[in-house]
Amino acid sequence: MATAGGSETCSHGSSLDSSLLLPTKEPNWEAIPESESEKLCIDDMLDVYCGEFGSWQLRHFVLTSLAWALEAFHTMVMIFADQEPGWRCVEGSGSRCDEKAESVCGLEPGSWEWEGGPGSSTVAQWGLVCREKYKVGLVQALFFAGCMIGAGVFGHLSDSSLGRKGSLKTVCILNAIFGCLTSIAPDYFTYLLLRFLTGFSTGGVGLCSFVLATEPVGPTKRGAAGMSTFYFFSTGIALLSGIAYIFPTWRALYVASSVPSILFLFLVIPFISESPRWYLVRGKINKAMKIMQAIAKSNGNNLPEGVILALDDEANDASNDNQSSSKEAVSGSIVDVIRSPVTCIRLFLAIGISFTCSVVYYGLSLNVVNLETNIHLSVLLNAVAEMPAFTITAVLLDRFGRKPLAIGTQWFSAIFCLTGCVVGSVRMREVIKMGCGVLGIFGMAGTYNLLFIYTAELFPTAVRNAALGSATQAAQMGAILAPFVVVLGGVLPFLVFGICGLVGGMLAYYLPETLNKPLYDTMRGIEEGEADWRIT
Repeated sequence: MATAGGSETCSHGSSLDSSLLLPTKEPNWEAIPESESEKLCIDDMLDVYCGEFGSWQLRHFVLTSLAWALEAFHTMVMIFADQEPGWRCVEGSGSRCDEKAESVCGLEPGSWEWEGGPGSSTVAQWGLVCREKYKVGLVQALFFAGCMIGAGVFGHLSDSSLGRKGSLKTVCILNAIFGCLTSIAPDYFTYLLLRFLTGFSTGGVGLCSFVLATEPVGPTKRGAAGMSTFYFFSTGIALLSGIAYIFPTWRALYVASSVPSILFLFLVIPFISESPRWYLVRGKINKAMKIMQAIAKSNGNNLPEGVILALDDEANDASNDNQSSSKEAVSGSIVDVIRSPVTCIRLFLAIGISFTCSVVYYGLSLNVVNLETNIHLSVLLNAVAEMPAFTITAVLLDRFGRKPLAIGTQWFSAIFCLTGCVVGSVRMREVIKMGCGVLGIFGMAGTYNLLFIYTAELFPTAVRNAALGSATQAAQMGAILAPFVVVLGGVLPFLVFGICGLVGGMLAYYLPETLNKPLYDTMRGIEEGEADWRIT
């Protein structure tokens, strides 16, 4: 047996042979003397040694972004579950039922019936028509209210105790539970409560997925990668239209749209890694370095010994002699964002843009759904139509920058919305308004896609999800308002959408450009870094 000093060896073999029987000890990067280490921030390490977007990042990005399809399922399922189905007169009703009537409100009870039976939708199940029709809008409003609250809660938790992966796992568990419980709701008010709770958990899905998918990506590839996440959301909507066609009853549809969350938990989550940036700001350098080594190895690169991660303010501070500071957890809250003169104005601008963008995006989406066409086909075409906007914006993102695109896409949408407002009674006005709506949502879909990556780059890692959560909350408020704008009818919806697009573009004018700028880790890092950029 060896002594504490290690001067004795085992009598049954050499010390070399004994060491081969022991498990290899993982390196302790925290114990590397500062004089023997090269400190790099994550962006520099990805650029120099690991690779900005190799096979590791591609696999991790695809697996993590699948969660966007889950968000689409839980959000858009209300289009089918809460639709007002067709109706018909029952045999023998005679003059009591007029099939040419615009609605069932003036018909005698018992003289008509729902096509597909009472289980075809919640409207048919609980008679949410005529004076009770407002209850359908109330469900939608409370769902987005839940999303607004959940975005803030899980934005904070993913920055602090739970982390990105832990928060994503939590919201998927809650979505699966609440979604399945919704399918057995015995009455309207139970259904209302469960949709609110589903919204609460859904509000954190896209937020956590986006940050977790893009944080391990290098700075020059992050823009295109971030904007590609929305393909998964649109694909989820397209798939949901097929699922709704296969499961025509609302209870079966809620189960079918919740099962993918369960599959994601068992088949995808185990193969997703936590964000190395989160580990770093929480003071867990060894775990962060282990992920960086895995990235380098998977990408066919080599991470030399002595190279160690550091927060951006430490990596840029040559006179920093406090090695233990990199072992302390660095965290922040929305209060820190507001206190900083650099990030405060960014936060309020991002909130304003997210709100106006959401009003236009969801409002125009509802107008498309109101077309008198097959609802499954309409939703499918609506989802497919958004994809070219994502592609074009992603291609132009690194060529023209975030700021010009944010302004241009919103004003593009505003121009066509205002055009739809002034069409009046010209010939083929329905076709022109439809074209204006499609082009309006085309532009705003590009903005919606761009906003996530733009907002993420405006704030440091320590508060990134908290800031994104605040912007997402504002977007949910816009989503709550959008149905009430559509109810106004006439030219007013297009007028409101056009004004919102113009205002959103003006707000984006005051945001800084983030193209090819580093992704900061701490509040100190972004304040010092932005000061250097202003000087240069």
